[in-house]
Amino acid sequence: MRKFAVIGLGRFGQKLSTTLTMSEAEVIAIDQNREIVEQIRDQVTHAVRLDSTDEDALRAQGIDKVDVAIVGIGQRGRGFESAILTVVNLKAMGLKLVYARAESLIQGQVLAKVGATEVIYPEIESAQRWAYKLITPHITDKIDFAPGYSIASLIAPASFHEKTVLDLQLRQKYRVNLVSIKRGEKVEDAKQKGEIINVPLPDTIIYESDILMVAGSDTDLAKLPQE
Repeated sequence: MRKFAVIGLGRFGQKLSTTLTMSEAEVIAIDQNREIVEQIRDQVTHAVRLDSTDEDALRAQGIDKVDVAIVGIGQRGRGFESAILTVVNLKAMGLKLVYARAESLIQGQVLAKVGATEVIYPEIESAQRWAYKLITPHITDKIDFAPGYSIASLIAPASFHEKTVLDLQLRQKYRVNLVSIKRGEKVEDAKQKGEIINVPLPDTIIYESDILMVAGSDTDLAKLPQE
């Protein structure tokens, strides 16, 4: 079982702590606010009130032995200073994976320079996901595999109906690669409904409502036809 420390129990930290716990991870949730610690105590493995800028206090709770630490301290007032000192402490304790939440790109750059393995931008990333979802309602699901690149599920539009893979020329016209096809409602042979074609060939016919698994840049995926 992997062991996590979540430091800073605002909305982000609380949600992260409880979600990790529900995924059967061991979670130590930390905050300076006694009331917040009491509220989450029954929802995580262990909740403790301490000052994360105190390295000795962190070691006393075994934070130096966790697999991953996430610093989610709010960064208004002296919060940003506390987040920086906490990241420095965690790295000094030998933790290899230290993730830090940032509210702006500048704050993120600072946290990365003091040792954060990766910076999390919940507000920015959430806004970007929603903007993409609103612009591309025909893309039902998306998995990021590299910055700016994804594998996405696309509902085949009416303009794709009864055209072959060769006819559509997805790679040439849109710079995306067709990975697989799941047959939808309008396939000619009803017995093929739900069938998955893992290796689409040039003469494979696509029907409206088929689910197409495609890979490419987010920019190119957004340009795929919706109708």
